[in-house]
Amino acid sequence: MFSDNKKPKAMNEIGGQPNRIEKNTKIKGDIVSEADFRIDGKLDGNVKTSGKVVIGKHGYIHGKVECVNADIEGNFNGELLVTDLLSLKSSAVIEGTVSVNKLAVEPGATFNASCTMKGKGSSSMSSNSSSTSATSGGFKSSLGSNSNGSAKAS
Repeated sequence: MFSDNKKPKAMNEIGGQPNRIEKNTKIKGDIVSEADFRIDGKLDGNVKTSGKVVIGKHGYIHGKVECVNADIEGNFNGELLVTDLLSLKSSAVIEGTVSVNKLAVEPGATFNASCTMKGKGSSSMSSNSSSTSATSGGFKSSLGSNSNGSAKAS
């Protein structure tokens, strides 16, 4: 009858309630938190959290982001370090460098970044792309190409 099962769960049990930067808010500076973060405004600075970072459709970050998971619908420019899953929605625009374990890209997302993917164990796959974008027709990538026009990955 008075069970705790009906209470809403926080996004991140360790850090409590998620933090939000609303649509018409602009912040310059660095943020360090253990809780999840949602950015719908503009941030010129760095974010470091042991939780999840969500950049809303109208959100923008210019700086360095370090987190466990990230969902991006808006714009990001800088260095993105995600230890688990990076999910790019169709409206996302990413520029800079990205290091991630798992990557999910919806058709329509723009991914103009140098990307390093770290798999399980000590093996890692790295691909540098100066212009990689997902479009409604699928995912297209421009990895380094050799003289005969075929793509190569290092």
